[in-house]
Amino acid sequence: MDVEAAASAARHRHHPMVKALGTASELADQMPLAVVCGAVIAGGLMAGRPNVARTGMRMMAAHVIANVVKRRIKNRLRRTRPEEIVKRRTYEFVPGESKGGNDTSFPSGHTAGAVAVAAIVARDIPSLKVSAAGAAALIAGVQIPRAKHYPMDVLAGAMLGLAAARAVNLLLPGDNAASGR
Repeated sequence: MDVEAAASAARHRHHPMVKALGTASELADQMPLAVVCGAVIAGGLMAGRPNVARTGMRMMAAHVIANVVKRRIKNRLRRTRPEEIVKRRTYEFVPGESKGGNDTSFPSGHTAGAVAVAAIVARDIPSLKVSAAGAAALIAGVQIPRAKHYPMDVLAGAMLGLAAARAVNLLLPGDNAASGR
């Protein structure tokens, strides 16, 4: 069912909206998202707003945790990306070391990073909760019609992102944790 859903959604991968959202979703790739987190840290420091810098540090910590765990999983499981099913009609989901980008579908790293960072932003800056969640949902959702991930990859990435944010909330509480906001 997961494979069929992804293959069906992949028919829309050339649609201008999917392409535009897919391009925008690259902001959640490892390096661009690290730059965003770093910019929040730097902006908070330069503006003399330690609470903003702390949120940026918490964002970065959640992003790093999500990516470290995601990489460990991807290095142990090979899952063919949906675009390979569309192009070559081949599929596998087996234990083993990844051979490259075409067999690293599980879990979605873009989703894991976006959800991890959004969860921190939502907790630390409640006025941005809806915007952060919406951005993460768009980033996650577009991965399926882009033919980059299966629905289960996206779900696993979201769960990973939430777990990473939860770990950060426990290990490095934000200002809202102390004040109850």
